[in-house]
Amino acid sequence: MPRQPLVLAVAQPRTTAYDVVANVAEHAGVVRAARARVVVFPELSLTGYELDAAAIGADDPRLAPLVRACAETGATALVGAPVRSGSGREHIAMLAVDGTGVRVAYRKVHVHDSEERFSPGDGPAVFDVDGWRLGLAICRDTRFAEHDAATAALGMDVYVAAVLDHARDAHVPAERARRVVADRGVWVATASFAGSTGGGFDRAAGGSAVWGPDGGLLGQAGPEPGEIVRASLTDPA
Repeated sequence: MPRQPLVLAVAQPRTTAYDVVANVAEHAGVVRAARARVVVFPELSLTGYELDAAAIGADDPRLAPLVRACAETGATALVGAPVRSGSGREHIAMLAVDGTGVRVAYRKVHVHDSEERFSPGDGPAVFDVDGWRLGLAICRDTRFAEHDAATAALGMDVYVAAVLDHARDAHVPAERARRVVADRGVWVATASFAGSTGGGFDRAAGGSAVWGPDGGLLGQAGPEPGEIVRASLTDPA
């Protein structure tokens, strides 16, 4: 029996360096505006790409306004944050936020040398929403075909990537997305940071987009922060 369509949005919010309270408020506004079941945000979206930002716990009370926004809209938000595991290791992570609370959904596997503070995650992960299996990736993960291959082996319908690229590399997310579509035959959704942030990214690429399993581009944002792209994912006829 075909599944119900999954309405998914990719967002590139305005981000204030280190200011989790302001960024949560921005994320909550995006969730309300997106009118989507799943809303995907870029890498480290809750802090900006500030590699010395403090880790955020799933029980952090500052996340409550985002939980409320998800409860009001029935959405799940996939947001970026630094986290600390029970063993004390720190990771660049994707948090899944819905009306019931927050949990760590994925930890970046292919960390960059410049991200030496952070440990690699244990491996690929998929996240289920209404029977749709979302394969999760963070930025540099998308460079490695073995990452999307291992994620596909878990059974994914959509490859969801939270990324950050310089404006001069704005072509990179699309090139990687098209490769994943060609190799895996799945939907690809990329939430790309826009505007300026830490780590030397004074002008990020933006261009958040969604591609269909046939390689068609369903929608793409421009280079400026504040845009949302929404798509309805359906089973083949």
